[in-house]
Amino acid sequence: MHKNNKDNVPWWQSAVFYQIYPKSFQDSNHDGIGDIKGIISRLPYLHQLGIDAIWLSPIYSSPNVDNGYDIDNYYEILAEFGTMKDVEQLIAKAKTFGIQIIMDLVVNHTSDQHPWFLEAEKGNKKYQDYYVWQKEPPNDLQSFFGGTAWAFNEKQNRYYLHLFSKNQPDLNWENPNMREDIWKMMRFWIDKGIGGFRLDVIDLIGKQPEKEILGDGPNLHIYLQEMYHEALKEKDLVTIGETGSVTPETAPLYTAPERNELSMVFQFQHMALDEQTGRSKWALKKLSIPELKKVLSKWQTALPENAWNSLFWSNHDQPRILSRWGDENYSLESGKMLAILLHLMRGTPFIYQGEEIGMTNFPIHSAKQIQDIESQNFYQDQQKAGIAKEKILESINTKGRDNARTPMQWDDTIFGGFSPVSPWYPINPNHKQINVAANLKNPDSLFYTYQKLILLRKKNPIIIWGSYELLNTAPTIFAYKRSYKQETWLVCANFSDQETFYSFSGKPETTIISNYNVTYSSIDNLNLRPYETFVVKLKP
Repeated sequence: MHKNNKDNVPWWQSAVFYQIYPKSFQDSNHDGIGDIKGIISRLPYLHQLGIDAIWLSPIYSSPNVDNGYDIDNYYEILAEFGTMKDVEQLIAKAKTFGIQIIMDLVVNHTSDQHPWFLEAEKGNKKYQDYYVWQKEPPNDLQSFFGGTAWAFNEKQNRYYLHLFSKNQPDLNWENPNMREDIWKMMRFWIDKGIGGFRLDVIDLIGKQPEKEILGDGPNLHIYLQEMYHEALKEKDLVTIGETGSVTPETAPLYTAPERNELSMVFQFQHMALDEQTGRSKWALKKLSIPELKKVLSKWQTALPENAWNSLFWSNHDQPRILSRWGDENYSLESGKMLAILLHLMRGTPFIYQGEEIGMTNFPIHSAKQIQDIESQNFYQDQQKAGIAKEKILESINTKGRDNARTPMQWDDTIFGGFSPVSPWYPINPNHKQINVAANLKNPDSLFYTYQKLILLRKKNPIIIWGSYELLNTAPTIFAYKRSYKQETWLVCANFSDQETFYSFSGKPETTIISNYNVTYSSIDNLNLRPYETFVVKLKP
């Protein structure tokens, strides 16, 4: 792994990443769909924000059944996004701003239009073994998108496994020829000069479906170590594993440097706090601040030294953080609070496009507005089960993936500066108030809080390396200490729309950042205003 000379640490441990959903970021050719040239045109903005790397959601050739996560050619770019030349230009141009491009690697499954699957259907023995087939479904394994995970293929007169849509057949990772084709493809992209990969649902590749083992299968880490040796070894790259089944105890299996697997993991325990345990993600329950404190703190303290965490509030699969944990009556204060709370923790932060300007979910009112296949399937299943439309839409508006996929809000013009024509998905009407131009004009905006947090991380090793201690407080106060060498910082947030009392015996030396533009000379008797949040360096 590449070491940063000054501190002898990998570059990605002090970096801040920004996720782009290409379809919704910037349209450059006036077809209502975001594209690569659009991203290139916005690099100065991202440089101004201060990020170090862009994670690009898939841009490969795809029938787009699952918005690009169903790939039919890993070596070609989806025409609506542009060409390979555009991607090469993006990689090169981003580097001039000190920004790395991270590709989304989707290798648990392909599209059913991928040449491998088309060959398998024709009876080509080599490629049949690239997928998982059964004469009869061996069990009632369910797809994550609803319904059975076994689909009948008439040409083959047997069933294949699909843990996602039936157009996304799962790859058979037990096949060494298939794995060699994956390594070859990864080397192709590495040779293009990318900074690494985000590995989609990578904890599923060791699955043993006939035994109903999905995440953390017995050969998972063997495959990841082979991936490292065949494609990643001695390269200056970051690998981020999307690992829904990971725990603080199993995280080092993925990230301990001596194991030669991945750089860091995405875990989702804080994302499931509004889901009823043991039920689908759509079965809602009320969010609890004490539960959030517990989960985030567990990942700060229970994670061993040789494991590295990622920090995120939102992504293309999750609703927007402000609509979830924020408060629309205090959108600026709660937005800044959420940013400060997360960015002062240990781990590598990921900002999802628009999060830095306060974008929110766009509520839908009819089934016609649903674009995402997961939500469409859920709507149909619930309708068949006789559930009221209002109830179904409540779940979709709370947890659906379309929420985060509306076009980026650049300015207050009719289509938000995303495109001069009507976009592929409607822009949120609140773009009139919430947009990049308005944020950049206002020195007190959310954008400048994110910019400052990124700068703080670059300049203060305590944020990267400091220990973490959750403080015992009122249920709605989220307060923790970070300590490193002879330095201690206190982070305190009033996670509430009510004034709340807080007292701390330490003495502040300096105020690092706050969301009410206050300097804190004393913290032993405070009546914190709604969502009031501050970070102070304590006197030794």
